[in-house]
Amino acid sequence: MKNAFLNSFLAGVFISIGGTVFISLASGGNKLAGAILFAVALLSICILGLFLFTGKVGYIVEDHSKNAILALLCGLGGNFIGATLFGVLLSYALPSVHEFAITMCESKLKLNLLGVLLLAFMCGILMYTAVHIYKSTKSIAGIVFCVPVFILCAFEHSIADMFYFAVARAFTFEYLLFIVIVIVGNALGGMLIPFVQKFVKQ
Repeated sequence: MKNAFLNSFLAGVFISIGGTVFISLASGGNKLAGAILFAVALLSICILGLFLFTGKVGYIVEDHSKNAILALLCGLGGNFIGATLFGVLLSYALPSVHEFAITMCESKLKLNLLGVLLLAFMCGILMYTAVHIYKSTKSIAGIVFCVPVFILCAFEHSIADMFYFAVARAFTFEYLLFIVIVIVGNALGGMLIPFVQKFVKQ
């Protein structure tokens, strides 16, 4: 559990880096470049063997032992702490990022909650796909394409959203509800492909 927590904390830090470059470029009107460069986060996480909830949750279909579930929850906690801590710190270091994040998060909270669940579900599919391609083939193609696609489609990624709300310093009940729904959507989306494939094999 200790290794899962530390690796997930570091993964949260890398999501913070990806989120920072995205906001920095998107705020200047270059959302495409920001979406592409955000991929540095998942690329680093996969190569370094770190623990990202959205990349791990799909594998719970195959291994849903008590230890696997506890590791997943521990990883989610580490992701939250890493992304939130560095989000708050960066909000003071980079005021322009803080200001843009406020606008982003206000827009997110205006979304229909069922819509948020669907957007998170679609992101979960792409995250599982990206990570599974890397784990299976060591190819970064899934990361390079899936990450920009989920960002440009405005799909919701729970750990990235933790970072965005931390940068905005927007810790409200509405934020908590939003994040919980995104986590559920990411989890369901991440489990879709392995669940269907497991059913087909039976």
